Amino acid sequence: MDSTKYSQADFASIEGKDIMERAAIFAEFLNDTRERRHLQYRRVSLSGSAPVMQVQDPYTGQIRDMIYFGSNDYLNLTRHPRVIKAGHEALDKYGAGAGSVPLLGGTLDIHVRLEEDLARFKACEAAMIYTSGFGSNAGTLISLLQKDDCAILDMLDHASIVDGCINTNIRYFSHNNMESLERVLKRSRDKYRTKLVVVDGVYSMDGDIAKLDQIVELAHHYGAYVMVDEAHATGVIGDNGRGTPEHFHIEGKVDIVAGTLSKALGAVGGFIAASKPLIDLIRFYSRSYIFSTAMTPQAAGSLIEALKVIEEEPELRQKLWDNIRYFRKGLTSIGFDLGNAETAIFPIIIGDDLKVKEICRRCHEENLYVNPVVYPAVSKKLSRIRISLTAGHTREHMDRALDILESLGKEYSII
Repeated sequence: MDSTKYSQADFASIEGKDIMERAAIFAEFLNDTRERRHLQYRRVSLSGSAPVMQVQDPYTGQIRDMIYFGSNDYLNLTRHPRVIKAGHEALDKYGAGAGSVPLLGGTLDIHVRLEEDLARFKACEAAMIYTSGFGSNAGTLISLLQKDDCAILDMLDHASIVDGCINTNIRYFSHNNMESLERVLKRSRDKYRTKLVVVDGVYSMDGDIAKLDQIVELAHHYGAYVMVDEAHATGVIGDNGRGTPEHFHIEGKVDIVAGTLSKALGAVGGFIAASKPLIDLIRFYSRSYIFSTAMTPQAAGSLIEALKVIEEEPELRQKLWDNIRYFRKGLTSIGFDLGNAETAIFPIIIGDDLKVKEICRRCHEENLYVNPVVYPAVSKKLSRIRISLTAGHTREHMDRALDILESLGKEYSII
């Protein structure tokens, strides 16, 4: 099989083939992709998240020290001494796991403290934690929205949001387009019991920021509620790193604030923050919360400390933004198309899946770890290399990346 003639979308369903036959055909596709060294997924790290990471080369087996531009660990809190120490202390005190689901015996006092800290940090009345960000979005939306309700989604919303709306009506509006949103709100005004506009605070593939102040104003005017997913915003934007509502000075005006605990906060999990009655409702109806064992004590301890670090060490966020400004200037001066990127996520838009795969292969050989994003993750005309910065990247790291990318951009006629 020539894998360059196909995409992953071609194997989502194959007419007349059962799951085992489909798996065998997909294996052929993966094998050819691997032989061409285009399979840049599941590269194994031997050192954990860091600006320079030890990676086992999947093709040669050698250990590479790679400049890591594929992380969402924006403030490098996974390696922060205070965060690590707090996790160790929680592990020693409570053990390796919570031992039960949250509604039964699995809620620890350390979980309650984390929820209280998150509610305060997000300027909400109450909060609840999940074991994953995907589970928090999907579980919350499935529990709240039914056949008489409607989810109004930005076309670039995260997959966890889309999957969470499987049991309700969905209406999409053009990405960050307020005229499109208003048209959908007008058409939906008298048709549904509950209308919930759901957006990402910062969009994970484009790095741009939702126009949350305008979204809240429009939604409330037409009788809709608003939920914002702060996965890539928490710790990154806002005067104190509190995310998109703080960035637009509308804290307390967003009905539901969601997010992961696995990006700038450096651990793992998800959260929902809202009014106390709504949080109580979700606790008793969200199946991904009710039927999942509670968060590990180590993660909870690390997260409590991570929130303190964000508040007490603003220089980390300042360093991140210094890096963002420097790297953006470098990429744009070279001539790359970055779309509407505004934050630590940089999409180098190429619009050719094969060129994306080839450039990422060459970057890997140069010990530069970047991620290919091709169809169907994005449309074919928007296939890209996704780069994300952290506070720990040095000028030398960024200059090395700029030199490699400029050389490859010229070689493959991108610039």
